[in-house]
Parts: sequence; structure tokens; C-alpha cells
Amino acid sequence: MKETIEVVNKEFASLRAGRATPSLLEKITANYYGTPTPLNQMANISAPEARLLVIQPWDKTALPEMEKAILKSDLGITPISDGNVIRLSIPQLTQERRAELAKVLKKKSEEGRVAVRNLRREANEAFKNQQKNSEISEDEQRRLQDEVQKLTDKYIKEIDALLAAKEKEIMTV
Repeated sequence: MKETIEVVNKEFASLRAGRATPSLLEKITANYYGTPTPLNQMANISAPEARLLVIQPWDKTALPEMEKAILKSDLGITPISDGNVIRLSIPQLTQERRAELAKVLKKKSEEGRVAVRNLRREANEAFKNQQKNSEISEDEQRRLQDEVQKLTDKYIKEIDALLAAKEKEIMTV
């Protein structure tokens, strides 16, 4: 369940909130000598200003492929290249785009909640099988199920807290 929280957190970090962060480019891969390679493994990515990302490739020949990958991504940002570095200017978010991002956040948080509930279901099934095979008593099974339910509630609340914080961040103008 902790891993699910980490995954949800990474998903939230990859959504832009109007500020430039290197994590925006984590999922983008470029063709590097025939191999799809993440940008953060091909270049140094920094955010010198709040609305600017600078990508400095270690191999200058990869620059055109990196530009193509950024254009094809769902970021909606046009890269500006000077032959040595790529600059990404992050535009101000519109209210419409903020609402759209909030919907995406809710979808991703629901996926996280479903994953946590699936883990609960798997654990409960394992406890039932153990009780059926006389490995644990019925009381022990109920106690374990209660513990798993408490953990499930705790992690779902954590996902909800992450969602609320990220929504607030996105909706802040």
C-alpha cells in the first residue's frame, strides 16, 4: 500500500501546476541510437526560473530527437533550441486547463484508491484460505481483516490528502 502511495505521488508530480519542475519530463522518452531513453538519462534538466526548464544534453547529437519527443508529448509546450540547450517556457495555466488538470488528478487518485482496495481484497482472501485450511482461527482471521481495513482506511485518507494538496496547488492562481 505504501508503494501505491508513492506511485500516486509520482503521478501527481508529473502533472504541471504552473511551475517548472524537472519531474514534468520524467515520462518523456526520446529515440537515442534506436533505443527509447528517458530525457533525464540523456541530459541535465534544471529549472533556473519558476516558468523555465533548461535541458542540457550530454550528447549534442541527441538534441533533435529530444525536441521531437517533447513536441509529441502531451505537455503542450514548444521547445526552443539554440543548438546547445533546449528551453521550455511554461505558460500560465488558464482556468479551463486548471479544471481539466483537477479532473485528471481525481482520476489518478481514484486509481490509487482502487489499487489499495484490491490489496485489501487479496489479503482478506488469503486470510479466508488460511482459516479454511485451519492455519489460523476464525477470531484471528477477523482480527487480521480488521487490521487490514484500518491500514486501507489510513492509506485512502493519505491519497485524499495528497489530492487535496495538489488540487489546491493547481487551483491557486
